[in-house]
Amino acid sequence: MSKPDLRTISLGAGVQSSACYRLAVMGEIGPRPDYAIFADTQNEPPWVMESLKELREWGDIPIVVATRGELGDEIKKAVGTQEGRFSSVPFWTSSKSEPGKATPIRRHCTSDFKIEVIHKKVRELLGLKPGEHAKGKYRAEEWIGISVDELERAKPSRVDWITSRFPLLFDKPMRRDEIKLWLTDNGFPIPGKSACVFCPYRKPIEYAKWRDEAPEQFEEAVRWDKSLRSGKDGLLKGMNEKAYIWKDLRPLEELPSVEELEGRDDAQLDLFNDGCDTGMCGV
Repeated sequence: MSKPDLRTISLGAGVQSSACYRLAVMGEIGPRPDYAIFADTQNEPPWVMESLKELREWGDIPIVVATRGELGDEIKKAVGTQEGRFSSVPFWTSSKSEPGKATPIRRHCTSDFKIEVIHKKVRELLGLKPGEHAKGKYRAEEWIGISVDELERAKPSRVDWITSRFPLLFDKPMRRDEIKLWLTDNGFPIPGKSACVFCPYRKPIEYAKWRDEAPEQFEEAVRWDKSLRSGKDGLLKGMNEKAYIWKDLRPLEELPSVEELEGRDDAQLDLFNDGCDTGMCGV
């Protein structure tokens, strides 16, 4: 594309998007973005915010933080402890057609708390007023940190005046393991996975490791998991079956040991790839 009016990085502060940011600052991929935008759900684990802080102190491409508010409030609305319509998170529930088989609830959280938040900030950075059309006036380029092993997550932008670009696919193709090696070789820390504390697309073994290595975060996840079944009849609004963070349709506190989970298929499956097709969350 010809030179856009604004070029941004969608920064999740995880492995891939952090690498995109560092590569851009170092001039290894370009042209240089104007900003990086971090959409804050206010429910990220502390290491994500620590990674973001480190990037802001290290790099000279401005990092802008944007937020719609706390995603956890949507859970409180779903169980009836707060009023209002809620943005659904793809927690696991029993399938209507195959009782006992886990199926995710419809997902609106990525769109509402990541994609729309970032696009609203892009409009603000371009100087657009609320309701003012961008099409025909401005063109923006959005860098998304999807690596070669996540190729299926690379999708065109849903906004016709924004072009999605995938530097880790085409400018400097790398797989996730290669990105980690590049970070290590350049003396950079390897960030933890960026996703909300209660994200149902985390592997169960991750939560089990939290129990051993980050007990405060595990207890927070357990509290959110319990809250999913704290509403009337133990159900979220509009649901006929109980919801869980764990795909086994069991409370997180019942997770077996890390050693037991290591032999299971879902210890290897990347549920971010299997379930999250936008590339906006777990990067």
